[in-house]
Amino acid sequence: MRTEICITGFGGQGIVLAGYILGKAAALYNGKEAVMTQAHGPEARGGASSANVVISDLTVDYPFVQKPDILIALSQEAYLKFRPKAKEGAQVFIDQDLIDPFEYDSPVVIPATRIAEDLGKRIVANVVMLGFFTAVAGVVSKEAMLKSIESTVKPKTLSLNLEAFERGFMHTAQETNTSAEIAVQEFD
Repeated sequence: MRTEICITGFGGQGIVLAGYILGKAAALYNGKEAVMTQAHGPEARGGASSANVVISDLTVDYPFVQKPDILIALSQEAYLKFRPKAKEGAQVFIDQDLIDPFEYDSPVVIPATRIAEDLGKRIVANVVMLGFFTAVAGVVSKEAMLKSIESTVKPKTLSLNLEAFERGFMHTAQETNTSAEIAVQEFD
């Protein structure tokens, strides 16, 4: 099975690093085939940036993402540009504080940047999103992602990145628990 994933935002958000971590997790630690391509504007920071990852059980004979099955957007501009290119029925992940989705869209949302800011470093919003994506999408295992993060990021940022991943991963459980608590309160 071939899964096309587009991770997009603006330069400085760690978009390419997120794609690299994801592809490495799939290929080296989950035994799948994976290819990553990247694109970014001429600006070092602030310009458009995207990482496209193809993950497959078979050899990847065409490395480019045509119509993403999964879109991860970390900026409004990126969402507006790439959402129309995603497959109909694509799974869409967005940072709820940075993106106002199309009226017809039903994305999976997380306050990734807010969580990263709570950790003291806005720059790890990409890893928060990877944790959330891992928990929800089921494309790669949590263990593979953790090994990929451990073998990729600088040692001095490892604990922060692991905490960011865990916070993103656990966000789904927190949301489910909060919803259940509200439902119980309504029936009391």
